[in-house]
Amino acid sequence: MRVNSTVIIRAPRDLVWDGITDPAGYLDFMSGITRWELQGDGDVVENPGRLELGSRIRMLIRVGAAEVGGLIEVVECKERSDMAWSSVTGIDQRGRWRLRDAGDGMTRVELRYSYGVAGAGIAGLLAERVGAPILRRRLRESLLGLKRSVEGERQRRDAEARRERAAA
Repeated sequence: MRVNSTVIIRAPRDLVWDGITDPAGYLDFMSGITRWELQGDGDVVENPGRLELGSRIRMLIRVGAAEVGGLIEVVECKERSDMAWSSVTGIDQRGRWRLRDAGDGMTRVELRYSYGVAGAGIAGLLAERVGAPILRRRLRESLLGLKRSVEGERQRRDAEARRERAAA
């Protein structure tokens, strides 16, 4: 099953990129995420830096009454443009962030997510169909959360720059 959603964020791509590569922010802006832990050699990384090619994350997302997920790995990372992940363990899933210029210092952000319940036959197909509207809503809420976070950071930086100019 594939779901996707898109939003325009009033901030440049580098600021949006900072938001999606900061592992600490995911619990704040990703809707339904109940666990998001950067992994290193099988252990949780205490002071995570940035998500990059090869980063592994233990994640869970609430879908109805269940929490599903597993270990995912960043399999593509093109600076300020695309970041994709794929499952290592847990449910079969793939996702992709796509950032594109939208003019006037704005960024078009697309979040794609595909998942499957492998080997579960009819029950798996039913679970995928039932979960799709929930995940579609979660993706949209997540993009709006990212938008609020990044636009708030842009406003904070703009205000700081104005204060520095006024003080000079």
